[in-house]
Parts: sequence; structure tokens; C-alpha cells
Amino acid sequence: MASTRNKLIKLLEKTRDNYVSGQFLSEELNISRAAIWKHMKELEKDGYEIEGKSKRGYRILKSPEKLSENTIQWGLNTEWLGKKIIHKSSTTSTQHIAHQLAQENTPHGTIVIADEQTAGKGRMNRKWHSTEGKGVWMSILLRPDILPYLAPQLTLLTATVLADVLSKDMDTEPKIKWPNDILINNKKTAGILTEMQAEQDQIQYVVIGVGINVNHTLGDIPEDIHRKATSLQIETNKTFDITNLIQHILQTFESAYDSYIKYGFPNVKNKWESYGFRIGETIQIKTIKKSWEAVFLGIAEDGALLTKNNDGEIKKLYSAEIDWYREGERNHVN
Repeated sequence: MASTRNKLIKLLEKTRDNYVSGQFLSEELNISRAAIWKHMKELEKDGYEIEGKSKRGYRILKSPEKLSENTIQWGLNTEWLGKKIIHKSSTTSTQHIAHQLAQENTPHGTIVIADEQTAGKGRMNRKWHSTEGKGVWMSILLRPDILPYLAPQLTLLTATVLADVLSKDMDTEPKIKWPNDILINNKKTAGILTEMQAEQDQIQYVVIGVGINVNHTLGDIPEDIHRKATSLQIETNKTFDITNLIQHILQTFESAYDSYIKYGFPNVKNKWESYGFRIGETIQIKTIKKSWEAVFLGIAEDGALLTKNNDGEIKKLYSAEIDWYREGERNHVN
């Protein structure tokens, strides 16, 4: 049913503002004229205004602004990503749903998206405030043919995708804070959470969670994190079309992912470092056992944090918290 609906949306999109006959749609989709009518009624439930005239066919008068499987599919130019989309008005976490779907053999490239998350989370189980209708709360289900130890590279790849998309939609260039945060004017506006189910030498699936503060006003962001968090609207004084933003992300992600699978990590590494936050500066590194200062050099060939200690030792880190220092200022970036 979903596959037929997707094909119908593509056909209607190609003939936008013009009538397309029910007979033509019936032949193209290999379903009855009555089935076509039922699909049109489902689209109307999403807010599409559809005109149907005898001997002329159907045409779309108006597309809805609301987020749904159908509105995301409308205009989404991808080959495999987002062919199956699960939309929820409200859910605890899109990650939770994506894990459930993955265990039910849901295909590679499935997207789970919500208007609101009531228990969204980020790295290290930190709470993520997912305000209803104000942001992008999305999980991407992947089944990559790579070794499990390479999975963290997908976090870095996703960060470059978000940075590329936001840099095209905004005047201010975003920065990536290792490993998973997107900053605008030194404040967090997006985060990435990558979770994996794998055996020793084989990934069963990866779920990449993306959270972006889009149309939040200052009042939508908890007061205790005003100094650390922001949104696209706060930084640009513009309102963004969330559906278009999601489509842009998915199209950019598919291209970047295909390139990564074909050519490996070097291009991702170079792009990541072009957006890297505080590269070349001294940072404070904190692990469970100790903390120390080092110069942030960039990321290693496998995606690890690459630093140089005061004694000149080059060190790779795969898990750490970082503080940064600049001109006597001290801030902690979560």
C-alpha cells in the first residue's frame, strides 16, 4: 500500500497544477479506478486539496504544511533512503521505534520521524528537549556492509551532512563539535546519536538519531541552557519549512552515504575537519579516570579525536568529554 501511494505521489508531483486522468493513473499503478479514489481520500486526510473532474481527472490544488509520510515523500528525490517513512505525532523517542522496526527486519533506509518526542535523548543519556512542531526529530535505520568498529564514522558523516545542509540554508557557517554536535555561533542547535546492534564481525543494523532545533524561540528553550543552546530561527530570525529541511537532509545524506560506502572515510574526514570546532586550539579533555590539556589536531583516519599533549605526544581518543579555552574564557560543551 505504501509503495503504491509513493508512486502515486510521484506521478501527481510530475503533473502538478495539471489534470491527470484516473485511467492513466490506474494503468501506471496497475490498480483500479476505485483504488485511485481511495488513495486520493487518504491524501486529503493529510491536508492535500485535490480537485477531481469527470473526463479530466485529478489535480492538486494545494499541498499541506503538516508533517506526514506523504508530505515528506512529495518532492523527495532519493533512490533508497526514505522509501519507507514512519511518522508519529508524538512518541517517547524515534530511536526506540527504529530499534523495534529494525528487529522486525524493516529495510535499510527506513525513516522514523515525529512532531514531538516526550523522552528524547542525546549522547550519554542526556535529555533532549523535542518541542512539538518546532524541530526535526528523526531516526535513520541503516544496514551498512561495514565492520562494527567503523560504525562511529557514520556519526561523523551525518555531522558533515547536517553542516552542509545548514550552511546552504543559512548565512552563518555551522561548526561540528567532536563527535556529534552542530554549533551555530558557538551554541548547540543539532545533535546526533548513533546506536548499533552487531555481532563481532557483522553489523545487524545502525540507527542514527538526528535532533535539530529549527523554529524554536528563546521561550521554547529551557532557561538553564540558554547560553549553550539555540535554534535556526533564533540565529537567523527566519522561519524554516521543516518538511523541506528534512528532504534536503535525506537527499544530501543518501549521496554522502553512497560515496562513503564506495570510497571510504578520507573524504568524510576532510569535510569534517573543514567544519571542525576549535581545531588547532588547546582543549581540556576529560575521561572517567583523568583530565588533561592538549591541542586538538582534528580527527584520525578512523574518526578518533586526535590530540597533541604538551610533551608532543600524539594521542587518539574514542570517548571523552571536552572543554575548550579561549582568551581566558572557559566553557563546557556538552
